[in-house]
Amino acid sequence: MDLTSPWLPPSEDENRTPRSSPTARSAMRCVRLLLGCTSATELLGTVLAEGPGWITGEGSALYLLDSAGMLRLTASHGLPDWAHERYSAVDPASDLPAAMALRLRRPYLVSPERTGADYPNRNTGMGTGMVAIITLPMIVDEQPIGVLGLALAHRGTVPRRDLDVLETLADACGHRLAHLLDHAHAEGRAPASGVRPGPAATGGDADRATGPAQPMLSLAVRSSGHGAFERDLVTGETYWDDQVYRVTGRPPPAEGAPATAPDLDRIVHPEDLPDVQAALAEALATGGPYRITYRVVRRGGGVVRIEETGEVMLDVHRRPVRIAGLLADRDRTRAAEPPGPEPPEGGAAAAAARSALLLALTRALSRAVTVRDVTTAVTDVARPAFGAASIVLDLVDEGRLLPVSHTVYGGPRRTELNRLADLSEGVMQHALARSAPLFSEPGRTGRAPENSGGPLTPAAWAVLPLIASGRQVGSCLITFATERVFGREDRTLYSAFAGVLAQSLERARLYDTHHHRATELQRAMLPRTLPRLPGIASAARYLPSTEGMQIGGDWYDLMRLPDGRIGLVIGDVQGHNAEATAVMGQLRSALRAYATDGHDPAATLARTSRLLSGLDTGLFATCLYLTLDPADGTLQAARAGHPAPVRITADARAVELDLPGGPPLGVDPGAPYPPSAGHLAPGETLLVYTDGLVEDREEDYDESVQRMLGGLELWARQAGPVLIGPTPALERLADLLTLNVTERRSRPDDVALLLLHRVAPAR
Repeated sequence: MDLTSPWLPPSEDENRTPRSSPTARSAMRCVRLLLGCTSATELLGTVLAEGPGWITGEGSALYLLDSAGMLRLTASHGLPDWAHERYSAVDPASDLPAAMALRLRRPYLVSPERTGADYPNRNTGMGTGMVAIITLPMIVDEQPIGVLGLALAHRGTVPRRDLDVLETLADACGHRLAHLLDHAHAEGRAPASGVRPGPAATGGDADRATGPAQPMLSLAVRSSGHGAFERDLVTGETYWDDQVYRVTGRPPPAEGAPATAPDLDRIVHPEDLPDVQAALAEALATGGPYRITYRVVRRGGGVVRIEETGEVMLDVHRRPVRIAGLLADRDRTRAAEPPGPEPPEGGAAAAAARSALLLALTRALSRAVTVRDVTTAVTDVARPAFGAASIVLDLVDEGRLLPVSHTVYGGPRRTELNRLADLSEGVMQHALARSAPLFSEPGRTGRAPENSGGPLTPAAWAVLPLIASGRQVGSCLITFATERVFGREDRTLYSAFAGVLAQSLERARLYDTHHHRATELQRAMLPRTLPRLPGIASAARYLPSTEGMQIGGDWYDLMRLPDGRIGLVIGDVQGHNAEATAVMGQLRSALRAYATDGHDPAATLARTSRLLSGLDTGLFATCLYLTLDPADGTLQAARAGHPAPVRITADARAVELDLPGGPPLGVDPGAPYPPSAGHLAPGETLLVYTDGLVEDREEDYDESVQRMLGGLELWARQAGPVLIGPTPALERLADLLTLNVTERRSRPDDVALLLLHRVAPAR
C-alpha cells in the first residue's frame, strides 16, 4: 500500500510521457513480460512486480468470465479472507466496481474516500480506505474476457498518462489470456493454472476468428516433425501432445486420460542422460531458452535422435516454474541441414556429461549466499536436473537433524515434504552416523525410510551424508518416483554432489551466523522501547536493508531532557556494513550525552560533527535533532543534511517544516548548524524519517516525498483528529508508512522512522 501525493492536472506536454522516463521503461518491460505469462496468477504477479510503483499490490485481483457469465475471482494479492468470501463471484449486473467496468467497457475508478465508506471492514486492521481502486475491463476483439482490479497510490483522480499505462497493461493481460484460453480449448482440455473459459473463448465470433489459425499452426508443427511438451517444475509432471508420442515411438494415452509423459530416465538413452541433466541444470539456473540433442530408446527397440528446444520460465521471484518447447526427430529433419559434427558417444562422453552436470550444480550453489538460497538452488535446479520427485535437506543443529527444505515450498508441497522428512529421519541419521551414502535400488532389500508407506513411499532413493572440513553439516534425501539402478558412476556423481552441497551449506551457515550477529548488534544499539512521556504518544520502526549484510547506520532516539523537554533524534550513517553500525552506536551515545548536558540542537550537532571527524572513519552521517516542550509545544531544531521533518496538522494537512540545514556530520568539523524554532499544537503529529522510507530507484525523490505527504493527509482525514492521538493509531500509521517499503522486491537502504504526537487535552 503506497502513500499517495496530490495530483495536479498535467500540462499538454506532460501528457506525453518521455521515452526515457522510469514509468515508460517500466510499462514497456511489463507488457513484454506479460505476453510471456502462462497463467492468470502469473499475469497479476507480473503487473504488481514489474508495473509502475504506484500500483500498490494490496487489494489487487483478476476476474475471468465463466461459462455462466459470472465474474470469478481467479487471482488476487493482499485480499483479506472476508473479501475472498464476499467478492469471489461478481454478478456483471451488480453495482460492484468490477461489474461496472465490464458494463461500461471502460476503466472504473473508486476513490479512497469511497473505498473506506462503501467497502469497510474494521477487522482488517488498517481498513480498506487508504488507496484508490481501479477496475479495467479486458476486451479482445470486442469480446469481454474479464476484469483487472488494481489498488493505486492516487488520491481520487488518476492522471491521463497513468490511465493510458493501466489500459495498456489490461489490454496485454486480456490478449494473453485470450491466447491461453484458445490454446487450452484447441487441445480439448480445461485451462490450467487459474485460466477459466468464459464467453470470450467459447463459441461466437471469437471461435470463428481464431479457429482457422490453430489447425494451421498444428499442421505446420506436425509437418515439420515437431511435437510440443510442457514440464511443470513444481509438481514434476510432464505433458506431451500426440506428435511427441509419435516421435518417441510410444503409444499415446487413452481418450480422456491425462497426457503425462514418462520420466526422462525412462526415455533418454542411458549414455546421454547425464548430458541432458547437465544442460537442464544450466537452463534451470539461469532461465531462458535452451537446446539439447539426445537419443531416445523406442519401445520395442531402435534408437532415434531427438532435438529438444525449449524455454525455462521464471516466476516473479525469478524461480523456475515451467518448461515449454518442442521435440523434433533429428533423423528426419537433419537431412535438410548441412552436415555437422556428431556428438561423441560411449563411456567417455557419459563421463564428460556427468562432470558437466556436477559443474552446473556447483555453479548454481556457488551463487547461493544464505542457507535459504542453497535450499532454493537444490529444489529449483538439482531436483529437476536429477529427475527426482523430492529432496529433503536436514541440517545438524546442536546434535539434531532439523529439516529446512520445506521452507522454500508452500501449500500441499510443504506438507508433503514435512511428512517425508518425518518418515526419513531415522535413515538420514543412520547415513550421517556412518558417514557413508545409502542407496535404495529395485530388486534389492534396501532399507526404506522408517515407517514409510502409502503415496510417500519412494520407488528409489539416495541418502547423502553432508560433511565439510571433517564436520557433520547435515543429510540429504533424494527420492525418485520410478525404480532405478545406481551404477558406480551414478554413486560417484551423487557423492561428489554431496561434497559440494556440504561446502555450500557450511559457507551459507557461516554467512547467516555473521548476519545474525550483525543484526543483533544493530538492534542492540537502537532503543528497545520508547519512553512513556506525559502528553506524548510515540511510535517507531526500523527495517534493515535486504542487500549486503542487511545492516546499516540508521538510528533514532527519544529521550527525556533534564529541563522537562523531550529530545528527538533521527540519523543515517553512510554505508551498510558493520563499520556503519559501530559508528552509529558511537554517534548515538555522543549525541545523547551532549543533549542531556543541556546543549541546544545547533550546538549538539556541531559537537557531534567534530567528534565524527576525529574518529578517522572516513564516514559521514546525516542527522536531525529536535527538542519539544510538551507544556507549550515549542520546537527547537537543527538539521545536518537530513530530510526535513513532517508535521501532520489537526485539519489533516501534511507539510514539511522549513528548516535550514548544514552539511552532514563529519564533512566539515567547523561548519555551523543554523537553529530553527517552531510549534507543535495539541492534536498534531510529527514524523521524522531516513531517506530509505521514500527512496525509489524508479521515481524522482521529490515525487516520492510528495506521494508520502499525500498519503499522510489521507490517513489523517480517515482517522480524524481524535483517533490519531492514541498510541495504537500511531502504530497503525507506522505500519502503513513501512508497508510500501516491505512490499518492494529489494530494499537497498535501511529505514528508520519516529512518530511523535502531542495529545490534545481532555475537554
